[in-house]
Amino acid sequence: MREVNQGIPRVAYFCMEYGLHEEFQIYAGGLGILAGDHLKTAGDLGLPMVGIGLLWRYGYTTQLIGSDGRPYDNYPEMHYDFLHDTGVKVKVQVRGRDIACRVWMVDKYGNVPLYLLDADLPENDDRWITGHLYGGDSETRVAQEILLGIGGIRALRALGIEVDVYHFNEGHAVLAGIEMIRELMEQGWNFDSAVAEVRKRIVFTTHTPVLAGNESHSLKTLEDMGAFNGLNWDQMKQLGGEPFGMTVAGLRLSRYANAVAQLHGSTARMMWKNTIGAAPIVAITNGVHTGTWRDGRVKLAYETGADLWTPHQLAKQELINEIAQRTGTWLNPNVLLIGFARRAATYKRANLIFQRQWLIEPLLREGKVQLVFSGKAHPHDENGKGIISTVVEMSRRYPNSVVFLQNYDMRLGRLLTRGCDVWLNNPRRPQEASGTSGMKAAMNGILNLSVLDGWWPEGCQHGITGWQIGNAYEGPDQDENDLNSLYKVLLDEVIPTYYCNHHRWVEMMRASIRMSHYQFSAERMLKEYYALMYEPNDLAWRQVAAGK
Repeated sequence: MREVNQGIPRVAYFCMEYGLHEEFQIYAGGLGILAGDHLKTAGDLGLPMVGIGLLWRYGYTTQLIGSDGRPYDNYPEMHYDFLHDTGVKVKVQVRGRDIACRVWMVDKYGNVPLYLLDADLPENDDRWITGHLYGGDSETRVAQEILLGIGGIRALRALGIEVDVYHFNEGHAVLAGIEMIRELMEQGWNFDSAVAEVRKRIVFTTHTPVLAGNESHSLKTLEDMGAFNGLNWDQMKQLGGEPFGMTVAGLRLSRYANAVAQLHGSTARMMWKNTIGAAPIVAITNGVHTGTWRDGRVKLAYETGADLWTPHQLAKQELINEIAQRTGTWLNPNVLLIGFARRAATYKRANLIFQRQWLIEPLLREGKVQLVFSGKAHPHDENGKGIISTVVEMSRRYPNSVVFLQNYDMRLGRLLTRGCDVWLNNPRRPQEASGTSGMKAAMNGILNLSVLDGWWPEGCQHGITGWQIGNAYEGPDQDENDLNSLYKVLLDEVIPTYYCNHHRWVEMMRASIRMSHYQFSAERMLKEYYALMYEPNDLAWRQVAAGK
C-alpha cells in the first residue's frame, strides 16, 4: 500500500460481508464483493480508510447440487493463518450476557486494514453469533448486528483509530449509530442533540430497491436482545419506527445517503420519499476493482491497439477447461458462449431464456448457442433453489450445450466474466440495484445482453457496446415483454453478428472496454464517494436535495 494521503477524511467502512478473495470465505454475494473492492481500491490509492466486519467461522454456504438436481448446503469450518491478532478484545451485551470479541486484522489482498470481530471464544456461551453469515432467525441477525455496529465502534476506540466519517454499507451497521449516541448521552448530551451530532459523522449506502426486502425487526425483539443499548423505546421508535426499519434508521442517522446506480437513485428516492428526517439520497454508481476483475492480456491488447480476439479466446479456453474439469463437458471454443452468473434470486429470472423451448432448444441441439450458468440461492430461498433446479434439468437434457457450475465464488466469477462471449442479465426492472458482474464482463470485452436495469442504462449503446433487452417497460406483463425482446435480439442481432460479422463483433468488444474500464471502475466510484459523501461539495448536494 502506498503512503497514506494527508488532509482528507479518515473513513471507517462498516459492512456485514467482504469479498476480498475466494479463499477468504466471509462474503455471500454482490454486497460483499463491492465492499472488498472498496477496500482494495482505497489501498491502491493510499487512502485513510479501515473496514469493520465480522469473522465468519463457517462462512456463507458451500452449495452443491444433489442427485435430484436440487441445491444443498454445507458449512465447513474455516481456519485462516493469515489473520493478525491485534491483541484487542471488546465486549458487547446480547440478551443481558457479556459477549467477548477478539479483533483480528487482515491486509493481505492490497486492501486497507480490515478489522474483524470474532465471538468464537472459549469464554463465550454464544460463540455461534459469528458462525454463519446470514444464518438463523431474526434474533440471530440482531445479535450479529449488535456485534458489527456496537462492537465495531468499541473496537475502533480500543484500537485507538480516530475516524472522521463512518460509512454504513447497508442497514446491518446502524447499531453503530446507536452506540455513538449512547457515548454522547453518557457525556451529558440530550438525545436530540446527540442524534444531530452523530449525523454529522455518518453516511449511508442503501442497496435493496424492493421495499419488502429492507430488513426490519420488532422493537420488542431489539429490546430483548440488547440492541437498545441505553436508549429507550420512544427514542428507538423515533429513529427506526415500529417495526424498526434498518434502512429507515440508516437514512435518519446519516447526513448523506446514496444509491448504487443512477436508476437506483430515482427508485430509492421514490421508495423513501415519505420518511421524515431522512438524509437526501444521491446516486453513486458502483464500480469494480480493475486489478481483481480485469484480464491483463485483454487490458494490454486494448491499450496497445492490438488484436483483442486472441487474448479473449485464451480466456475463453481457460473457462472451457474449467468447465470440463468440473462437469466432464467440453464446450466448443468456436460456438457462441453466453454466461449468466449471479445470486439465484427469483427477480433475476435465471430461467427466462428457457421459457420458450421451441425457440431455444433448436439452437442448443444444432450447436449455435452454448449457455453456462452459476450462482447460489440463499439457504432458505426455496424458490431460488427451484430456479437452479430448472437450469440443472436443462443441463442434463442438453449436456453439450448447457452447463451449471456449482458453488459459485470469486474464482468462478473471474473465469466467467473473462471467458464468455456474451453476458446475459434479465432482472425485473427496477429490482436490480446495480449488477456489477456486467461491469466486470464489459471491461473484459464481453458484450452485455441486458434489461435496462441497474448500471446498464448508463453503459448501453445498443449495437455498439452491447444490446438492450426490452424498452425499460415495468408493467404487469413485463416477463412477456422482455422475453419477446430477448429472443428477437438474440436471433436477429447477437447470433448473426457473432457468426457473420467478426469485424463488427471485435469493434463492439473494443467499444465495451472503452465505455467501462474507467467509468465503471471502483477508482471512479471511490473518488465520487469522497467528493459527494466524505467531503461533499455543497453545490452538488443542493442539487440533490432539489431532486436534480
